[in-house]
Amino acid sequence: MILVTGGCFQGKTDYARRTFGILKEQEADGAVCPMEVIYEAKLLFHFHEYVRRMMEAGTELSAEELKRRNPGLVLVTNELGYGVVPVDRFDRAYREKTGRVCCELAACADEVHRVVCGIGTVIKHG
Repeated sequence: MILVTGGCFQGKTDYARRTFGILKEQEADGAVCPMEVIYEAKLLFHFHEYVRRMMEAGTELSAEELKRRNPGLVLVTNELGYGVVPVDRFDRAYREKTGRVCCELAACADEVHRVVCGIGTVIKHG
C-alpha cells in the first residue's frame, strides 16, 4: 500500500498516476465511489472525503485490514491540518480523524510520498 499526501491542488493524483502507471479505469473517487471499492481499486483519490463519508455513516476503517485486502492500493489524500481551524464541531472531528487515520496508514504503508507543486518526495520507503 502506498500513501500520497500533500496540500490541496498540488498535483497529487496526476503524480500518482504517472509514478505508479495507473489508468483511469483503475481509479476511484473517494468522494462518490461505492464504499467497498476501496478494496478493489488500484488508486483511490480524495481519500479524505472517503473518511468524511465513513464518519457520516458511523463506520471505521482498519488500516491493517485494508492493507491485507488491497496491498497494491495507492491512496491519495489532502493534508487537512494546515490552515484555519473550523468552527463546526463535525468538521474539527473530521480533520482530526483524517489525520489519525492517515498516520495509521502511513505507519503500515510500504511507501509514503508527499507532493508539493506536482513534485513528489518519498518520505517513507520500505
